[in-house]
Amino acid sequence: MLLIRLLSCQTYTGNILIAINPFQRLPHLYDSHMMQQYKGAPFGDLSPHVFAIADVAYRAMINEQKSNSILVSGESGAGKTETTKMLMRYLAFLGGRSSTEGRTVEQQVLESNPVLEVFGNAKTVRNNNSSRFGKFVEIQFDKHGRISGAAIRTYLLERSRVCQISDPERNYHCFYLLCAAPQEEIQKYKLGNPKKFHYLNQSNCYDLVGVSDAHDYLATRRAMDIVGISEKEQEAIFRVVAAILHLGNVDFAKGKEIDSSVLKDDKSKFHLKTVSELLMCDPKALEDALMKRVMITPEEVINRTLDPLNATVSRDGLAKTIYSRLFDWLVDKINISIGQDPNSQSLIGVLDIYGFESFKHNSFEQFCINFTNEKLQQHFNQHVFKMEQEEYTEEEIDWSYIEFVDNQDVLDLIEKKPGGVIALLDEACMFPKSTAETLTSKLYQTYKNHRRLPKPKMSRIDFIISHYAGEVQYQSDQFLDKNKDYVVPEHQDLLSASKCPFVAGLFPPVPEETTKTSNKSSKFSSIGSRFKLQLQRLMETLSSTEPHYIRCVKPNNLLKPAIFENVNIIQQLRCGGVLEAIRISCAGYPTRRAFFEFLNRFGLLAPEVIERNYDEKVACQKILDKVGLKGFQIGKTKVFLRAGQMAELDARRAVVLSTAAKTIQRRIRTHYARKSFIALRKATIDIQSLCRRILARRWYEHKRKEAAALKIQKNLRRYQARKTFEKLRVSVLVLQTSLRAMAARKEYSYRRQTKAAIIIEVRWRCHKAFSYYKKLKKAAIITQSRWRGRIGRRELRKLKMAARETGALKEAKDKLEKRVEELTWRLQLEKRLRTDLEEAKTQEISKLQSSLQSMQTKIDEANALVVKEREAAKKAIEEAPPVIKETQVFVEDTKKVDSLREEVEGLKASLQREKERADESERIRAQLQELSEQQRKKLEDSDKKIQQLQDSLHRLEEKCSNLESENQVFRQQAVSMAPNKFLSGRSKSILQRGSESAHFGDARLPSDLHSPSMNHQDFSELEERPQKSLNEKQQENQELLIRCISQHLGFAGNRPIAACIIYKSLLHWRSFEVERTSIFDRIIQALGHAIEKTQHNNDILAYWFSNASTLLLLLQRTLKASGAAGMAPQRRRSSSTLYGRMTQSFRGTPQGVSLAFVNGGMTGGSDSLRQVEAKYPALLFKQQLTAYVEKIYGMIRDNLKKDISPLLGLCIQAPRTSRASLVKGSSRSMANSAAQQALIAHWQGIAKSLRNFLETLKANHVPPFLVRKVFTQIFSFINVQLFNSLLLRRECCSFSNGEYVKAGLTELESWCYDATDEYAGSAWDELKHIRQAIEFLVVHQKPKKTLDEISRELCPVLSIQQLYRISTMYWDDKYGTHSVSPEVVGSMRVLMTEDSNNAVSNSFLLDDDSSIPFSVDDISKSMEQHIDISDIKPPGLIRESSGFSFLLPRAD
Repeated sequence: MLLIRLLSCQTYTGNILIAINPFQRLPHLYDSHMMQQYKGAPFGDLSPHVFAIADVAYRAMINEQKSNSILVSGESGAGKTETTKMLMRYLAFLGGRSSTEGRTVEQQVLESNPVLEVFGNAKTVRNNNSSRFGKFVEIQFDKHGRISGAAIRTYLLERSRVCQISDPERNYHCFYLLCAAPQEEIQKYKLGNPKKFHYLNQSNCYDLVGVSDAHDYLATRRAMDIVGISEKEQEAIFRVVAAILHLGNVDFAKGKEIDSSVLKDDKSKFHLKTVSELLMCDPKALEDALMKRVMITPEEVINRTLDPLNATVSRDGLAKTIYSRLFDWLVDKINISIGQDPNSQSLIGVLDIYGFESFKHNSFEQFCINFTNEKLQQHFNQHVFKMEQEEYTEEEIDWSYIEFVDNQDVLDLIEKKPGGVIALLDEACMFPKSTAETLTSKLYQTYKNHRRLPKPKMSRIDFIISHYAGEVQYQSDQFLDKNKDYVVPEHQDLLSASKCPFVAGLFPPVPEETTKTSNKSSKFSSIGSRFKLQLQRLMETLSSTEPHYIRCVKPNNLLKPAIFENVNIIQQLRCGGVLEAIRISCAGYPTRRAFFEFLNRFGLLAPEVIERNYDEKVACQKILDKVGLKGFQIGKTKVFLRAGQMAELDARRAVVLSTAAKTIQRRIRTHYARKSFIALRKATIDIQSLCRRILARRWYEHKRKEAAALKIQKNLRRYQARKTFEKLRVSVLVLQTSLRAMAARKEYSYRRQTKAAIIIEVRWRCHKAFSYYKKLKKAAIITQSRWRGRIGRRELRKLKMAARETGALKEAKDKLEKRVEELTWRLQLEKRLRTDLEEAKTQEISKLQSSLQSMQTKIDEANALVVKEREAAKKAIEEAPPVIKETQVFVEDTKKVDSLREEVEGLKASLQREKERADESERIRAQLQELSEQQRKKLEDSDKKIQQLQDSLHRLEEKCSNLESENQVFRQQAVSMAPNKFLSGRSKSILQRGSESAHFGDARLPSDLHSPSMNHQDFSELEERPQKSLNEKQQENQELLIRCISQHLGFAGNRPIAACIIYKSLLHWRSFEVERTSIFDRIIQALGHAIEKTQHNNDILAYWFSNASTLLLLLQRTLKASGAAGMAPQRRRSSSTLYGRMTQSFRGTPQGVSLAFVNGGMTGGSDSLRQVEAKYPALLFKQQLTAYVEKIYGMIRDNLKKDISPLLGLCIQAPRTSRASLVKGSSRSMANSAAQQALIAHWQGIAKSLRNFLETLKANHVPPFLVRKVFTQIFSFINVQLFNSLLLRRECCSFSNGEYVKAGLTELESWCYDATDEYAGSAWDELKHIRQAIEFLVVHQKPKKTLDEISRELCPVLSIQQLYRISTMYWDDKYGTHSVSPEVVGSMRVLMTEDSNNAVSNSFLLDDDSSIPFSVDDISKSMEQHIDISDIKPPGLIRESSGFSFLLPRAD
């Protein structure tokens, strides 16, 4: 039955209204029509409704001249706020004024609700429009029952929501409304999307379903106008709201000094400046107020800076204080605008306050809310339960006393003085060293065996209170901070001095004793005490009024209509005291009626009793006896019925009323049926006569129109026939005239065209014959000139080709010069690296140089002779006459060519002699190199010994530095123990950090180590300490880390574990920020030893390549050069080779090594990793790691080159037997196909090597960017080897060999396709030279190809020298075809002769590029995605060590 009644959204339990939140709009239940129905209606006659409760309160106030109150309670989301709105609307409807009176009080009261909702409501988990404050509205009435004034009282605004919200809740509505304001407002306040603000983006919920923030913003501005807030004040209000949003985006970072903070970045500075502009205060003063505190002592005034955490707390405290002051100003402004009636004698108060709350985490707000509900529950008990039994006594009925739960002991536990929870909380707040644990322990010491205060088992800072609705466990960790009610003096001084009058009005100047630094005589103020006082005043107000109760119930937690959760509803009814009221009512007489009401309602059950005029009490007795009810009682003025008896009486009354209604309905229906029949008969007769009259009139009209139509048709047809005839006659005459004129014009035109055509034909034939004659004459002259020029160029080309043979001598000279330069450079390098062998090598080098100089002199003479001969040839060509006689020129040129050939033979002989001398010098150089190699080995052994000595020296220096740092800490402790014996642990850690920083900042050995103050006794005390020092533990951790990374740790996903552990350890130990450390050298040594042991194992090299590149990428995105690193002394790098960098990485760091090359590689970085100010060792470590990445890359590349080099030698030329079979043209049988497979076995071996190598790199998760670079250079190497072999060996330039190489290249193309572009990249494009050369070998009809087709379409990449080489060496061993035509070869020679004067080398061979094709920035850009190392699990070797606990993943 209760569920059926709840489906109607509202029901009664005695005089208590239970209102169900329908979670949907029901406008028909709350419109003006429904208000009119409930106006003045007796209570209970109509369906349960909030209007009925409001009407009862209003009638009681009017009739009894006594104030009333309506208490609306329930949990969040139950509909308290909407119910309060309905009550105020109905009261405004009852006591409102006419609309001609201007802006009335009731309008201001109603419009104050949306204003307060915007600034005091927010979305929570349970409700989209939850009131985060309590509200009591006093509506005052005059003697005529009209509203004359109002006042609003608010309680306990949730200030912490301004700075901290949880997902999926929202902050207060005003912030989102301002972000959705018109564009000019947003630009004025420098706002934007709510996701940009820290106070709003802590939750992912920004919009409400079905709610438009832009529309609500405009509605709020209109409501502010109604309640009396001016435009200027509205602008100031939203300036303050915008300033709070910008204030939340001000972030802080650690400053240079200890426990100091600075603004984090430019974004924070911008928001700080915007806050100062909006609040009209000084930006510097605002920054100081956030990051500094002034401590006033009797002796002096101390300025103390705050660390970033305390500065953030200061920022949030300022935001909460400003918002709280703004909300209080709004409430005061609304009260002032509405105005109060001092002459009012009666009022109706509407209380909308939070219901009982019990969450998983309950803080100070829940404590105050539940304290309020305890007070209201006591008031409810006193009014409902006690008045129930008092009424039984007054009516003198037979009843027994009913027990009910009294919560006075809970109220005493909370508010009793002294010893209550609030009193103990205030006492703890007055002591600065009090904590949540001391508060809880003192509370349980005060109330050891209190039945309402059970003790939790698992927490020392929690306490439990048994409320009337159940036990609630409170977490007291924030009770002390939230209970303190004071404003930071710096914030007060800053905002009271604002140039904005509104902001200064929010923070009026306060006396000195009310500030935080007040003297001892000032009284302590707290939120709890102030709230207790407000609650006491509220209870006094409620006690002076007649209360009415509305209990709001939330049917489900899904916030959806038509869903009822029985357990949830029962719990809410129990928390609201409804079930207890029902229990007491059922135990007694829940239904009672006055005698007059009872007779008026149920007198129809016994009409004879009413007719005999009995006394009311006797009449009621006779009616109940006739009905046969048992258990009722008759009081003095009322009838008391048991539960269910009223329903039985209503059922019998309904039967009597139903019978009477049926009789009345029968008679009425008979009367209506007779009356309807008579009216229908009369209407039928009238309709029939009217229809007949209409039909006759229509027939007459039809006949008259038919006659008129016949007359009109006759005249119209005659007119149309006459008009058609006239039109046809005129048309025939016009047509005849036109045809005759057309025929005459055609005849004239034909005769004219015939005459003109004859004239044109004559002229055209004459012109054509003359043009043909001129073209034929010109072509003959051009043909003769071209033929003579061609013969002359052919002879000139022969002379130039003969002269160009001397260019080979110059090419050989260039090679020798390059070789000499290379030998000179190597000798100079050996001289610099091995100074101890300088004197022994001086004589051999001088001899070698003298021989080289003599050889150079001879080469220069030969070169000069070649130049002279070339000039003579050019001069002879220039002196020749324009018309060349073939016989004479041929003889003279032949003689010159013979003489040139003889000279060339002589030069070749001299070249051969020079080559022999070069071979002799090469043999001498090999001997010197052997001696140098022996000396180098001795030098390396001495370097190793020096390295060991330097390591020992470094360890001794570190131990001395550690002892000095500990000595400095002890000296500082000894100094600080004199003024203060009890130094806190935090101060000790600060001193230790200061000593460590001082130690790492000094590059020299501490001079205080041998000071007289450090005597032998101090050292003995330090050595006897049982605990190891911090530096020794750090050395142990470093040793453990080196042992761990020396093992193969594998990968976590695609991330190398070793690199991640090294990076996290170095970052945790802050090794990047120290001036001196040995961990970087040890890591580099471990990496170098691992690589040297496995130089030919690609699997191990790939593993270290992946780790080194990942660690280098993390360093590139983390480290940034500091000022100290940039100021290091400058020095030129001692070696530009990879070997030089390797040797430097194993030696001690010199004092003057330059960091200019390091700083250049530190630009960029990733925003996802924290930037670290790196010192010199960290930057040097990064450079050394870069060198190792390049070295491992070169080793992997060279290993693969060694693997495929033997196969490349077999791949360039097909086997002879197979080529012979191809020449003979054997049939293509299955055996031949098997032979073809055997031919490409070498190519398949190369593809298999590439495939295995790719799998190795993939298995070790080498970055795809580096894999692409490796294969690009490998394919470039294949291209160079194959192409050079093709040009140097004539047996390879055959047709069948071209087909063989083409089939092999197909295997490489298939491998590139399988490897995909992610790993192969542009490797296939590197084979362009060999691919185009092979295409030239296998192309058919070569003699028909022109030079343009070959150089631009077939082989655009190859140079003229390379094309000439292939064309001249080509031979067809399969079909016997010829190479390109002689004309094409001649054109190539001409182009080569023209290009011979260029400074560019004419070599047709390709050079292999063995450089490193990438940089650190290239690796960083290619791997732009974030590397997440937070979930890397440490290996077992260090997992159990306490020093590596930071590597364990944290469970949030």
